[in-house]
Amino acid sequence: MSKIAFLFPGQGSQFIGMGKDLYDAYPQAKDIFERAESILEFPLTRICFEGPEEVLKQTRYTQPAIFVHSVVVDSLLKAHGISADGAAGHSLGEYSALVSAGALTFEDGLRLVKIRGELMQRSGENHPGTMAAILGLTPEAVDQACQQASEFGVVQPANFNSPGQIVISGEVEAVHRAMEIAKSKGARLIKQLVVSGAFHSPLMGEALKGLTRALQEVKLEKAALPVYSNVEAKPVTEPVKIRHLLEKQLLAPVLWENIINNMIADDFDTFYEVGPGKVLTGLLKRINRQYPCTPVSGVADLEAVVSE
Repeated sequence: MSKIAFLFPGQGSQFIGMGKDLYDAYPQAKDIFERAESILEFPLTRICFEGPEEVLKQTRYTQPAIFVHSVVVDSLLKAHGISADGAAGHSLGEYSALVSAGALTFEDGLRLVKIRGELMQRSGENHPGTMAAILGLTPEAVDQACQQASEFGVVQPANFNSPGQIVISGEVEAVHRAMEIAKSKGARLIKQLVVSGAFHSPLMGEALKGLTRALQEVKLEKAALPVYSNVEAKPVTEPVKIRHLLEKQLLAPVLWENIINNMIADDFDTFYEVGPGKVLTGLLKRINRQYPCTPVSGVADLEAVVSE
């Protein structure tokens, strides 16, 4: 018996036109987008469908856009009889996973994501930072590079995405220094990312106060299926623990490689990327080629999956 996992993408998976074909084809999708707009009080559909890109890539818009698109795909998969036995989400995607698992309502999840996106964007403006992807080094070597560069400011690993793909985050000068050190250690590729802040680093500390307050005010239910947390890479279902891990998640690294390995160890063998893009599909391929991931982003993907 196959065990199905839904994987939910995070920031960076957005694209102009995201969700439009689903909105046009399914009344259910249109309804979710319209409910989202009334909560967000900005023209989500126009930003998703038409852009411009400079607006869509602003954190305060990117996060709700990806979240809503993911919830739409999740609800359509379930409506077609495909549901998960477990879930995980990359950073922002953890909120989509918790809605899928019934721990958060769509409305509460969206309100949290709206607040999170606004707070993270403001943190990035008030405490400028950057992020960089480092390919071809061990976690230990990347850790050493960050420690050696820390005399220039805050810098730490932010995402352990797949074997040999680690993202670092922190103050601009410190990240640049860590990139140079990583190069001297033999990194295969180093690329500074176009981001509006140093996510998953102490530079998001200002955002944490507001997010903690918002999380305290929201009602969390026991998850109906295990959600593998970014912070511990282990399954969680209890509301108190979920809340605590969502608070920690803002400053802590995303342990994505560990999440996938733990899901495979727990007998998950069928993976769907639920929402925009194919980032997580690519990461799963690098983590373990034996377990394919099917991205479901638009109508054609959905129809292909349903007809299997």
